Amino acid sequence: MFLLVNYIVLAILAAMCILPLINVLAVSFSSSNAAAAGYVKLWPVEFTTSSYRYAMEKPQFLQAFRISLIRVVLGYAINMIVIILTAYPLSKEKNVFRARSWYAWIFIVTMMFSGGLIPTYMTIKYLNMLDTMWALVLPGAVPVFNVVLMMNFFRSIPHDIEEAAFIDGAGHWRTLLTIYLPLSLPSLATISLFVLVNHWNSWFDGIIYMNHTYNYPLQSYLRTIIISPDLQSMTSSEELVMSEISERTYKAAQIFLAAVPILCVYPFLQRYFMSGLTMGSVKG
Repeated sequence: MFLLVNYIVLAILAAMCILPLINVLAVSFSSSNAAAAGYVKLWPVEFTTSSYRYAMEKPQFLQAFRISLIRVVLGYAINMIVIILTAYPLSKEKNVFRARSWYAWIFIVTMMFSGGLIPTYMTIKYLNMLDTMWALVLPGAVPVFNVVLMMNFFRSIPHDIEEAAFIDGAGHWRTLLTIYLPLSLPSLATISLFVLVNHWNSWFDGIIYMNHTYNYPLQSYLRTIIISPDLQSMTSSEELVMSEISERTYKAAQIFLAAVPILCVYPFLQRYFMSGLTMGSVKG
């Protein structure tokens, strides 16, 4: 009975997550009249790809998409390097790294307290990082929650393996690269998913730190479009598809295009997600 109730509850929760996405996809492929009349549920009505063609032809959308891709690649590289190089020494015992507790408390305090939005903005401004890619990737270069997960996972690796490597002449760099990282693939995959989703879905920092809209990442651009769509700026050639495009279908097409990269990445990392999260949350 417990398993039956569990499956039913999980099925309902899964449907609550997937059905809105299916509805957005159906609306994006439907005609403007069908979407405006509310005929679209879970299947496209009067199938058309006009909204996708219009979205892909918009220079602003393509520019925002390119900036988000650059941000994800650069931000992912910075985050993963910093996470690994921070978690490795913090995973050592006090007799190996005496200042471990001090550094650990410094990182943990930053999870509970921050300087606030205005001091952060002033710091970015005085460092001349406004309207640059660095304003999007450097302020969050040390995600402490991910550092804690990685640190606990490193602690769960048997010390005998590390001692054997040291006896064979390996140093800390060799041990980290050839032993710790290969054994930490589940945790690395989990943290990679967190980092990728965080960078791809972040929109607030783009609006705060970018003074010009052509420097917006994709999510910041989509927010401005959803709040104040600009279908009136269509050129004469774009007016040919005006009868098939509505504000609702146009928004749905762009929202789904923005979700496609994460939907493509998640299946490859999902197999490691639960094992990496549980093994990195509790010291074994």
